Amino acid sequence: MVHLDPTKIHVQSTATPVWEHEETFQDLMAERLRQAPWLILSAALHGVLLALAWVLFPAEEKKPPKVQVEMEIKDEQEIVEPPPPPPPETKTEEVTEEVVVTETMVTEETTEAFDNVESEFTSKESAFDSNQWNSAVGLGGGAGGRYGGRGGGRGGKGGGKSYAAAIDAGLKWLAAHQDEEGKWDCDQFMKHDDASLEICNGPGNPVHDVGVTGLALLAFLGDGSTMRSGPYKENIKRGVNWLRGQQQENGLFGGNASHDFIYDHAIAAYAMCEAFGLSGSKLLKPTAQKAINYLESHRNPYSVWRYQPRDNDNDISVTGWCIMAYESGQFFGLDINKTALQLCETFLDQVSDSTGKHGYTKAGEGSSRKPGEHQTKFPIEKGEALTAVGLFCRFFMNQDPKEKPIMTAAANLIRAKPPVWDEKGGSIDHYYWYYATYALFQYGGQHWKDWQKKLETAVVNNQRKDKAQKNLFGSWDPVGVWGEDGGRVYSTAILTLTLEAYYRYSRLVH
Repeated sequence: MVHLDPTKIHVQSTATPVWEHEETFQDLMAERLRQAPWLILSAALHGVLLALAWVLFPAEEKKPPKVQVEMEIKDEQEIVEPPPPPPPETKTEEVTEEVVVTETMVTEETTEAFDNVESEFTSKESAFDSNQWNSAVGLGGGAGGRYGGRGGGRGGKGGGKSYAAAIDAGLKWLAAHQDEEGKWDCDQFMKHDDASLEICNGPGNPVHDVGVTGLALLAFLGDGSTMRSGPYKENIKRGVNWLRGQQQENGLFGGNASHDFIYDHAIAAYAMCEAFGLSGSKLLKPTAQKAINYLESHRNPYSVWRYQPRDNDNDISVTGWCIMAYESGQFFGLDINKTALQLCETFLDQVSDSTGKHGYTKAGEGSSRKPGEHQTKFPIEKGEALTAVGLFCRFFMNQDPKEKPIMTAAANLIRAKPPVWDEKGGSIDHYYWYYATYALFQYGGQHWKDWQKKLETAVVNNQRKDKAQKNLFGSWDPVGVWGEDGGRVYSTAILTLTLEAYYRYSRLVH
């Protein structure tokens, strides 16, 4: 192998060595200095152009960034309060043959709470459902429509001066025989009499104090007084306070010792609804509502009412008072079961026939009487009490004779049996006369004209008017069918109400 010695190799080149032609740092600096004036001029020119551009085209002003917050808005849901629970079922007390009546302790109430109460209804005439109710502004009752004419009996209106004088005397007698605590005492009302004069007779049964107190209140309210105004506002306040004190937790007024206690409660509930609505008292609303709630808990399933709670027994007499309480409560904005009123209409059709007659528990059945002497002393054929109840309730539930021929047939039956004050003949029935008067006032025409003439003879002319008998003046003797149960207070209250028919309710069908 041949070995080359790199030191012995020589390469010849004709190129100029790099270090011979490369410019030095000094040469470069000299060249730049020679060009400096032009560089400075160029830089100045560019600076002027930049300044001019800045002036002519200013930079866009920066805006602070917007802070955007996204919020999820949820739809508001309306909170609906659940309906109040139904009142507990009333456990009926066992009634022994000897009923011991105990006085219920009355809680002390102040009547000042009823003064200057703001009314919920005075300015709401148009708030009522039916247009026919809104035809008049209340004179004394604070509501229009069916209650619009109250107070119209004063000054000789509504039946003439004889009616006005009889109503005034009846109300004065009731006011004079009211207990200080507010109730009307069925059997002890004569304790208010002037002992130097003849004392009133005609005591009733003390188990009906709640019922007769309700009737007396309805008579004062019917004439136009309320808890806020009118000559009898203090009497109404005291009566209402007493009833409030008698109300149990389940809404029942009084006790259930008597077999027909529901009559008393229904009448008191009716009065409380009117006192609440016509006075515009928010304080009374819970009391009136609880009274209606008790009636609903007492009513038979899919039907109406009778003596015991939900025992599937029904009658038109108890149901009539309950209908009036429901209708009054509904008018003044209380919660009522409208289905119950529909069932009432069905029941009225079930107990009536084409002749117009309305039966007690079934079609064709006559009025109720106590066994024994009572049923012979007061023959049921002397009147048409239950037909009158049915006809008036039909009007109040907005039925029209033009659409319901049975109403005209009923009116014909009532017209044929006008009021006659005949103690020996047993024709005196204040209950019948009350319902018949209101029913025929609604019907109007010749039926009403004929009835009112007989009414003046039977009722106005038989009022106690002997001024020498001061204790009795203005009252009516309890000699009718149910006089011994309610006594003189009952007779005076219901006949005063009867004479108020001219203006207590407006005509509902035109």
